[in-house]
Amino acid sequence: MVALGALLLAGCAGQLPAIAPEPLVQTAAPPPQPDMTPAELQEHQRILATYDGVYNDPRVQTMVEQLVERLVAASDRPDLHYKVTILNSETVNAFALPTGQLYVTRGLISLANDQSELASVIGHEMGHVIAHHAELREKKIRDEELNEKVFTDLVNDPQASALALARSKLSLASFSQQQELDADAIGIGIAARAGYDPYGAVRFLASLERSSELKPRPNGSINPAAPDFLSSHPATPERIARAEATARQYRPPADLTPQQIAQGKDAYLADVSGMVFGEDPSEGFVRGRRFLHPRLGFTFTAPEGFILDNTAQAVLGVKRGGGAALRLDVVHVPAEQTLATYLNSGWIENIDPKSVHDVTINGFDGATATAKGDDWDFRLYVVRFGSDIYRFIFAAKSFTAQTDRVFRASVGTFRRMSLAEIQHARPLHLMVATVGPHDTVEKLASRMAVPDRQVEQFRVLNGLGPSDTLRPGSEVKIVVE
Repeated sequence: MVALGALLLAGCAGQLPAIAPEPLVQTAAPPPQPDMTPAELQEHQRILATYDGVYNDPRVQTMVEQLVERLVAASDRPDLHYKVTILNSETVNAFALPTGQLYVTRGLISLANDQSELASVIGHEMGHVIAHHAELREKKIRDEELNEKVFTDLVNDPQASALALARSKLSLASFSQQQELDADAIGIGIAARAGYDPYGAVRFLASLERSSELKPRPNGSINPAAPDFLSSHPATPERIARAEATARQYRPPADLTPQQIAQGKDAYLADVSGMVFGEDPSEGFVRGRRFLHPRLGFTFTAPEGFILDNTAQAVLGVKRGGGAALRLDVVHVPAEQTLATYLNSGWIENIDPKSVHDVTINGFDGATATAKGDDWDFRLYVVRFGSDIYRFIFAAKSFTAQTDRVFRASVGTFRRMSLAEIQHARPLHLMVATVGPHDTVEKLASRMAVPDRQVEQFRVLNGLGPSDTLRPGSEVKIVVE
């Protein structure tokens, strides 16, 4: 049996029942790109599907494109042309393909605090292209495709190998450590020659490291499908020190006045003010333990202690400390097929046929069953909601009657959203505030529309270290509804 444990959660050892991957929402195909070859378009579509499509904000798009133009003109390859796509993902990432396709997530743009920081990241990715690192990575990907074909032939499970192939092509973590350091140096040099502060790389890497410390990662990442910048660009102390040493070659720190830095920052904050922050409600979003999907019109609440992650394929959740997990996805099933029949149709293995029975969940028809793996036990629910079937998979290493009651209580929260809830389900966004004479980090952080760790998240969002204070009259980002 082929175990597709990554479809349910990460970090869980042992065999799990095999299930077919199904996206929670069928993403519409991106518009045609006439300047792309069929192979380039296929890669472009795969990236859009993984990173939640394109983020459309003309002001931000113009700012990034102008920044790229300045960098290209100052680079060793001013003849290269880059097409910029901003991805609608809260994940912090950026990457460039050998073809000149350049991608940056809105999550990364939100984390940066001035154009110099963003320029250092994009210059780094351009460095990979200029140094032909990306071409070497493409060759490695092609080799992995051959390996995956052998894997497919051996295990005869195309769904498993297709998922593994997609993850390998999108992991973007195959540059060597030396290639990363080389790209850092190239990127800092390009940014400095373009007139940006070369120390932007140092500031951004420090913010990235602090940002990673805020992310809950029990037993590893719960969303392996959309890798972030740190998966391929670890912000180690050595790397930050090297970035600072490279920046000193272009400009001593004393050459930059606070006013010069503030001017660049203020212009950048004016461009990013109003950007969507976190998840986009149009594709569903997490608020603490609760998941809401206004477009599809449903909500549910995970058990106490669970951390939820909304991915392109499913809603995933793990319990802090490990030992339990959940997955919610949606499939299309013929109306004439009963739910009990569907549970026994082979979409998941090792179901106990005696455990299958019909249930009603908040007025919706449902069915439930249990299944066993080598190390995990499972409680399954399928619920008919409109023309679709919603599949809940709860997993526990120690499956007790109490655990089963907790899972039952969670699925019992699945319901239709009210019209008022749908109307008020707006995305969080960035707002720029001016620091007043009596404002403190704690006072401004209290305005952050985030569920917890407001002070820490405010500091990370604004590039502030643990002991940094605010300067009256300066501008900062806060997250509001």
